[in-house]
Amino acid sequence: MSNVIDESGILAIATRLQRLSDTFRKDGQLIYKSFGHDFEPKWFPVVYTLDIKSQLSVVEIANEIGYTHPSTISLLKELEKLKIIHSKKDKSDERKRLISLTEKGKELVAAIKPIWDLLRKTQIEILDTKNNLMKAIEEVEEQLKISSFYDRAEKNKSLMGQKSSD
Repeated sequence: MSNVIDESGILAIATRLQRLSDTFRKDGQLIYKSFGHDFEPKWFPVVYTLDIKSQLSVVEIANEIGYTHPSTISLLKELEKLKIIHSKKDKSDERKRLISLTEKGKELVAAIKPIWDLLRKTQIEILDTKNNLMKAIEEVEEQLKISSFYDRAEKNKSLMGQKSSD
């Protein structure tokens, strides 16, 4: 069944992507729970990154996952409270904190890796469409690296101003 947002087309792209993301997160959480794990999908980018890279600074994690520094700090605090990660001061730079998985975090990763394989397989099945959402996302991300949404809107706004004064 269609609704106003669905009918609005491209204008509601952020809303539609948020809705899709919420669906994946909600169902992802149900999948983790079905395997007996209280793992929050929002933790995935940090935990996965630390499993691959083992030890990173806060800034490096933020860069790796593409989140803002404050969003990354918030996730790190939550994971540290749960003893999934720990931080220590960098010996070469006292201002920098180095983050890594704890033993509990490493055990969690070992336990949920098979779930990640299941999630990957299931997502491929869902995303295997003629328009390939992942390819489209990559293309849009490349476009945004060239020029941001805001910068493009400002340019179009100035063009609109030129048209109205002609």
